[in-house]
Amino acid sequence: MTYEQACSEHAWNVPERYNIARDVCDKHPRDKLAMIHEDPEGAIREVRWGALQDMSDRFAHRLRDAGVQRGDRVAMLLPPTPETAAAFLGTWKTGAILLSMSILYGDESVRHRVTDSEAKVVVTNEANESRVQGLTEVLLLEIGDLDDGPTGFEMVDTAADDPAQLYYTSGTTGLAKGILHAHRYILAHEEFVYCHDVQDGERFHGMGEWAWAAGISPLIGPWRLGAVQVVLQREGGFDPHLQLDFLSRHEATNVFATPTAIRSMMAIADAGTRYPQRFRIVCSAGEPLNPEAIRWFHEQFGVTVLDYYGLSESYPLVANYPFMEVREGSMGRPMPGWDVAILDEDEKPVARGERGEICLRARSNPHYPLGYWNDVQAAEETFGGEWFHTKDAASQDDDGYVWYEGRADDVIISAGYRIGPFEVESACLEHPAVAEAAAVAWPDERRGNVVKAFVVPAAGHEPSDELGSEISAHVRERLSAYAYPRIVEFVGELPKTLTGKIRRIELRERSKGTDGPH
Repeated sequence: MTYEQACSEHAWNVPERYNIARDVCDKHPRDKLAMIHEDPEGAIREVRWGALQDMSDRFAHRLRDAGVQRGDRVAMLLPPTPETAAAFLGTWKTGAILLSMSILYGDESVRHRVTDSEAKVVVTNEANESRVQGLTEVLLLEIGDLDDGPTGFEMVDTAADDPAQLYYTSGTTGLAKGILHAHRYILAHEEFVYCHDVQDGERFHGMGEWAWAAGISPLIGPWRLGAVQVVLQREGGFDPHLQLDFLSRHEATNVFATPTAIRSMMAIADAGTRYPQRFRIVCSAGEPLNPEAIRWFHEQFGVTVLDYYGLSESYPLVANYPFMEVREGSMGRPMPGWDVAILDEDEKPVARGERGEICLRARSNPHYPLGYWNDVQAAEETFGGEWFHTKDAASQDDDGYVWYEGRADDVIISAGYRIGPFEVESACLEHPAVAEAAAVAWPDERRGNVVKAFVVPAAGHEPSDELGSEISAHVRERLSAYAYPRIVEFVGELPKTLTGKIRRIELRERSKGTDGPH
């Protein structure tokens, strides 16, 4: 297959009546393996489709007994276990709307999501029960709780356009907004066809938490295609040694990894020999993937990471594919079936090579959201026009490859030059002393702004003025005399959203009042 063939042969097939749970779970043979789960103590549990079908039926009965009806919101605050996956499926079987929350959320974030969504119930475990008491009715769900009870739940006959999923944005300012998706949205997640090339029965692992699009979609999307989910339930923060050891032991062949996870692995010099893998396809999304990370991964494991791009509102818009040349640093080309364009402020296409905003033609695919939860005005402003504006800046080369240049409001304008923070950060990361980097605009009387880089030094490297000057010179040599960071500030860590995206707005605020160039 070629990219051109994939686009020309593509057609959306959205049935009028559709329920995620039937397509993802109930259609599979009962004796076929669905999941291999490893808990924090290392205990391994194999779950077949028959067990998952029965557990999801039992959970649907529990919701019905609690008074949950079609269209009600069911919030969840749970770790990634077979019971949690069954609860997702059971929620959809009742016709209710799933709202899954991260156990990493602070109490205020949990409260906001539960109250804003007007959730009928919150499903959690004893470890998190105190965090949700008093918000709404609480249902406890522990390991083994769905092993017994009535099955045979009659799935609600939902339309493809009926609401199914509520994702809250991880925004950098203000309260998070709920994005409402219909059952049909999973039909548009064809990255598991075109990018991951998921095969029936192969072992798939997704590193995203089951609380947002980059976590839940890599769970249910591969399941539609018959994959076996290999799930790691860990405690504490991300451990690259634990992650790579897990993937090696369970012989995962198809993986979704976040860029942050890949960059964390780069600290392991002998990763490829220490943790031999059987990777066939590895993809990444959620934030920009730097060329240096792609090169390191290929050197260690012999696989080129395929980057793709999207947002909670709709994703993926743009991707790399195993049947297409990968150009390091590019997000790839628009997904087959997705009407994506790089537009100017007047919604006119920009010339090839020129900077514009990534836009998606409204209502052009099944993933397009129903709107924002309880905010009709914002939904109309964002989704009601001819184009959905991502607020992400990019350019497109002569072959149609899309090159990310940062958030539209993150662009650095210095002496009239427009500088994308991503290219500066990528160049910084090529220096061996840099573990992480973020570039922002810094006020300057003469130039208006200059580039400032916040740098997390790599292990074994101590911050110094000399090292800062060396990094600046390194970037200048690779980019230009106007795009290099004239200021380098060393920090212990970069502020990030829960999905791993750098909070540049916080860095811009932090930089006010600090010293000038080193």
